[in-house]
Amino acid sequence: MAITAEELEKIVARLRRQGSDDALVEVKACQNSLSKDVWESVCAFGNTRGGVVILGLAENDGFRPVENFKLEKVHDQFVSGLGDGSRMKEVIVNPPRYALSRIDFEGAQVLVIEVEEVPLRSKPCYLRDRGMANGSFRRLDDKDIKLSSTEIFELQNELVPSPADRGIVDEATVDDLDDNLVKRLIAKEKERNSRALRGVKTKAAQLARLNILTPDGRVRMGGLLSLGSYPQQFFPKLVIDVAAHPGLEKSEPDGPRFLDRVICEGSLGEMIEEAVQAIAKNLRTYSFVEGAGRRDELEIPRDVLREAVANAVVHREYGPYFTGQSVSVDVFLDRVEITNPGGLWGGKTLETLGDGQSRCRNDTLMKLVSRIEYPSEGAAAEGQGSGIRLMIREMRSRALDEPRFEAGLDYFRVVLQRGGAEIAANRTWLESLSKQPASKVDEAILLEAQRREAVSVRELHGFLGHDSDDIRAHLKRLEKEGMMKRLSKDRYCLVEKGKAAEKRARKSARDDILSALDKAGEPLSMKDIAELSGRKLSTLRAQMTRLVAEGAVQATAAAHSPDRKYRKG
Repeated sequence: MAITAEELEKIVARLRRQGSDDALVEVKACQNSLSKDVWESVCAFGNTRGGVVILGLAENDGFRPVENFKLEKVHDQFVSGLGDGSRMKEVIVNPPRYALSRIDFEGAQVLVIEVEEVPLRSKPCYLRDRGMANGSFRRLDDKDIKLSSTEIFELQNELVPSPADRGIVDEATVDDLDDNLVKRLIAKEKERNSRALRGVKTKAAQLARLNILTPDGRVRMGGLLSLGSYPQQFFPKLVIDVAAHPGLEKSEPDGPRFLDRVICEGSLGEMIEEAVQAIAKNLRTYSFVEGAGRRDELEIPRDVLREAVANAVVHREYGPYFTGQSVSVDVFLDRVEITNPGGLWGGKTLETLGDGQSRCRNDTLMKLVSRIEYPSEGAAAEGQGSGIRLMIREMRSRALDEPRFEAGLDYFRVVLQRGGAEIAANRTWLESLSKQPASKVDEAILLEAQRREAVSVRELHGFLGHDSDDIRAHLKRLEKEGMMKRLSKDRYCLVEKGKAAEKRARKSARDDILSALDKAGEPLSMKDIAELSGRKLSTLRAQMTRLVAEGAVQATAAAHSPDRKYRKG
């Protein structure tokens, strides 16, 4: 859908408040002809998430229209440069799709170009005359940044399973494998009647079937990493580097560089376990009395730490551009950051990380580490796509912020907020509600209800992962004990929040619809609105019909279309 004059006014108003372009918009004056740096921005938007190029405005003059702007000439130069309407070669290889609009703005016309993101299979797009290495760009805030060699590699291979874990480690031999781990793996495979070992008797043949060795007995990289006695003899930087910092950032002035640092080496299972212990050593531990015993808990759940670290080593990039980079773990006063080389793979995005679908660039390595039982913690990864959901559920169950995920073209990072004193305050609050110790599920429900005005069975099922009927049983027991109050079927609040929650429940469906659309900032389906508001679809539909008729809400598709969504009018 093309940008309208009203939308352009809002965009320019935002740029004027900021005083600069941003990640979504690039403005160029181009008074007499198309400037060459426009193509850098087009490439950058194509390689990132798309964007808008506005030609005919002067950034250094407060984003005002340029006098005597040669719109038609600039228009033709742009179209020709992308190979449309002329016989000249395209300026950009793998060019993005685009839409052009002439829009009246403050007494003049400007040229607005909406640039789409290039499909993943066609990235990177780049300037033909500079070549891929020097002519590829990405968008970062208001800058067009030249892609590094690792970023280009990642874009080209984002849909291609990595061959690195099946590669041969030239100097390694079978003697470099940990014999105990090898024996344990083969015994486990026999126990489960693995077809991988069908018809093979020798150890070398068995290891070849499991992709630890090649058929002629050479060691594969995945086999060395997962079963090696000391893989770092061959790859010194394939370690986990855990560092605890005294402040909120690295290398803050007037203090020590590190409070603690551990370089975790060995096989993947050994590295993961050592890294979790090194992180835990630098976190707070809280002790709680339960009956005649005591329970100790880390401020960040150990299962979350282990999952984040295991994901980092299993899903990282092991190609030749990246073997000189380690997985890094940085423990700050307010958070823990786990960063691995290599961006998201296989079409995964930040929005689809928790969809339960497992995609792994290192499929041979993933299969091995999911089957090898290491002495301390068992298998290092499960390979079923449930890890992200586990992390989210475990953090929520302790009233901690959900994990935050950040992805660059050639790196991926998990940020885990530390609880600090908040955990102690939560514990004191929970103990103040009842003299009887609550179950873990009860505690999770109460803490989630504390964060919100009201909670529903459906929301708690999504947050905590427990069965809906079990959650109902816990809510009824908490209601009977005087801690929770039922507002409607399957919707509850804390007794201490009863008045505010009841007032919220009395709010009209109309208010709920408008509030949900305001908070989302993007079109929502009726199902989305129902989930956000906790109201029935039948209640919302009647109000939505009136809101659309009044023009307070706009529909994005025809009434019977399955793609119909709504946005504020």
